[in-house]
Amino acid sequence: MRTIGLLGGMSWESSAIYYRLINEEVRARLGGLHSASCVLYSVDFAEIEELQRAQDWHAAGVRLAQAAKALHQAGAEFVVLCTNTMHKVADQVAGAVDIPLLHLGDTTAAAVLARGVRRVGLLGTAFTMEQEFYRDRLAGHGLEVIVPGAADRELVHRVIYDELCQGVVREESRAGYREVMARLAAAGAEGIILGCTEIEMLVGDGDSELPLFPTTRLHAVAAVAEALR
Repeated sequence: MRTIGLLGGMSWESSAIYYRLINEEVRARLGGLHSASCVLYSVDFAEIEELQRAQDWHAAGVRLAQAAKALHQAGAEFVVLCTNTMHKVADQVAGAVDIPLLHLGDTTAAAVLARGVRRVGLLGTAFTMEQEFYRDRLAGHGLEVIVPGAADRELVHRVIYDELCQGVVREESRAGYREVMARLAAAGAEGIILGCTEIEMLVGDGDSELPLFPTTRLHAVAAVAEALR
C-alpha cells in the first residue's frame, strides 16, 4: 500500500471525514484490521481563510506548498488536497513536490461522466462557484457547469463558512440548500456536484431529485484506489 499524503485542515471538520472515509474504503477493500497508510498535515484554516479574503492566492499557495513538502518528507507518495476551494493553487502545490497530486476536479468529473451526466449544477464556496479554476477543470472533461444565482450563491457560501466549517449543522440551512438544488434542476442540471468538502455534512441522497456527486467521498475512494494501485 502506498502512503497517502493528506493536506487538510480547510476545515478540519472535512479533513476528519476524509480520514474516516479513506479508512472505511481500505477496510472494505482489504478487510480484517487493515487501515490506510497515510500522513496528515493540517493547517490553521484561519490563516488560509484570511488569505482567501485578501485574494492573496499566491501566499496561500506558498503556505500549502510548504505543507506538501512536509508530507513528502514524512513519506507520502502522493498528495490529496482535502479542499475544493484551494485547488485554486493546485498547480503551485503540485509544482513544489516530486510526487503526484490527485486532483479533486478530475476524480469528480470521472464520476459524473461514469453516470452519463453532462450538465451539472455546482455548489461550493463563492470562490469555487464564481471563479474559473474549478469550472474550467470540469469543462475540460466535457462537462457543462451551471452555478446558482447570486442570492443562492451567497446562501451556500455563508452556510459553509459560518456554520459547517465550525461544526454547526442546521435544519433550516438544509432546507435552503434543497431549494437551491431544486432551482438548479429547474435550470436544466442533470446532477449536482457538492463542490465543497463540508457540504456532505449537510445534504446527501434524498435531498435532491437529481443524482448528487459528493466530492469528499469521491476523492477519498480515488485516493484509496491510487494507494492500492
